[in-house]
Amino acid sequence: MRRINVEVITQNIAEMCCEANFNLGKDIIEGLTEALKNEESPVGRDVIQQILNNAEISSRDGVPLCQDTGFAVVFIELGQEVSLVGGDLDEAINKGVREGYHRCYLRKSMVNDPLMRDNTGDNTPAVVHYNIVPGNNIKITFVPKGGGSENMSRIKMLKPTEGESGIIDFVLETVNAAGANACPPVVIGVGIGGTFETCALLAKKALLRPLQQVNSNVYYADLEKRLCMAVNCLGIGPQGFGGRITALAVHIEAAPTHIACLPTAVNLNCHASRHVQRIL
Repeated sequence: MRRINVEVITQNIAEMCCEANFNLGKDIIEGLTEALKNEESPVGRDVIQQILNNAEISSRDGVPLCQDTGFAVVFIELGQEVSLVGGDLDEAINKGVREGYHRCYLRKSMVNDPLMRDNTGDNTPAVVHYNIVPGNNIKITFVPKGGGSENMSRIKMLKPTEGESGIIDFVLETVNAAGANACPPVVIGVGIGGTFETCALLAKKALLRPLQQVNSNVYYADLEKRLCMAVNCLGIGPQGFGGRITALAVHIEAAPTHIACLPTAVNLNCHASRHVQRIL
């Protein structure tokens, strides 16, 4: 049994808050660079170039990629051979968020009640998802999820008879309704199957996949490709100014479901598709 002090998790979370908000992932930079080549609209190309310039300045100067430094979403894969010592894991995660958001002058966006709206002042509580896995490591994925793109996300309990065409229509409706509000070019996570709540989580997990990594299932890989092409025919374009590139990628994650159900969720990420990962 491997013992890990929760203070190590706090330290890593604090560092990851800053890293994720200052540095756009290499896969996203590559995707935007490719989009710049393929965008035919002069305004669209200018927007993408500004996004790339912004990412360079952010990384160089240690300033946030976007003023919305997001929900602090944390995915924890906890090895079943790990023994955590030194305190409570939830508190250790939230302590790391407090320290990171204070240290790097990141905007505190969390309110303590959805209707009372009092700001918690430190961007906690974090949104934490746990998964117990084999092994003696802890994998931490930190996702600062912006409120604007989150607001444009949707879930629908489709009928099984609606099938693939119903899913395609729903994805296109969601992206079209979002328009410029999700700050395209977007990354689109689609969760299919499971229950009402699990398909939403699948959609968010789909956003964590490296941009150029297609689904391991050939059928879903093809559907991802076709969906991305269809989205890019909507004409929304970078930041909603029109053009070919509305989405950098569509990622699908699927799960078994009930014979009477076809739950489908669409979770949008803006062009600053931020996340970092560490293994302890």
